[in-house]
Amino acid sequence: MKLPIFQVDAFTDKVFGGNPAAVCPLEQWLTDDVMQRIALENSVAETAFFIQLGEGFEIRWFTPEIEMDLCGHATLATAHVIARHLNFLMPSIQFQSKSGELTVAVEEELLTLNFPSRKPEPCEAPQVILDALQHKPVEILKSRDYVLVFEDENVIRHLKPNQSILNQINLDPGGVVVTAKGKDVDFVSRFFTPQASIFEDPVTGSAHCSLIPYWSKTLGKDSMIALQLSPRVGKLLCKNMGERVLISGEAVTYMQGHIII
Repeated sequence: MKLPIFQVDAFTDKVFGGNPAAVCPLEQWLTDDVMQRIALENSVAETAFFIQLGEGFEIRWFTPEIEMDLCGHATLATAHVIARHLNFLMPSIQFQSKSGELTVAVEEELLTLNFPSRKPEPCEAPQVILDALQHKPVEILKSRDYVLVFEDENVIRHLKPNQSILNQINLDPGGVVVTAKGKDVDFVSRFFTPQASIFEDPVTGSAHCSLIPYWSKTLGKDSMIALQLSPRVGKLLCKNMGERVLISGEAVTYMQGHIII
């Protein structure tokens, strides 16, 4: 069996930046086991698989370990492949997913995700998460992910979580988001996934489903610019729409070819 595959860097305008995702167009679904094995072999944070469904598409996302309920950067990468490589000339692309209907608007270089808002609520974090960090958060919240708010951008930039401690907990399918008010942008963040083969996710669109409603309320504004401060760095244009959030970014193709299985 020969399958097309693309590797796309999402939330960046240059190769080697943002978050790499593999994208596999399919004519029909493969078994879950085969898709999981492909994702493991690809060894990037997420592999997106999609099939055409009428005038839209159905999408699924796999990390090297598990199937995810929602993934922003791999959806952006998939829309990039559909619009730039498969020549579907549509102003917006509709996806059906485990998180409901998702829309990606296509505007020249910019792609805009329309995702569900996941407002985080105050909570207490497991002690193992706090023990893994050398700084104490000023606020702790949770939706799918734990969201830890810190006092300033420098803390986020220089934070070095103890991976061996954090790996004592399994947050499947979530992770730990650390965030703070930005200096030159509205807010910054980083994202860590305990027990995952890729410990720090470079740019996490789905985490912004929680970050956008939080920072919108905190900063008193609906339109914001965000940076994810991983070594690869990602830029996201964000807008709070109430029950939905808009997350915009660019994407570039790094590689295209075929899988032979």
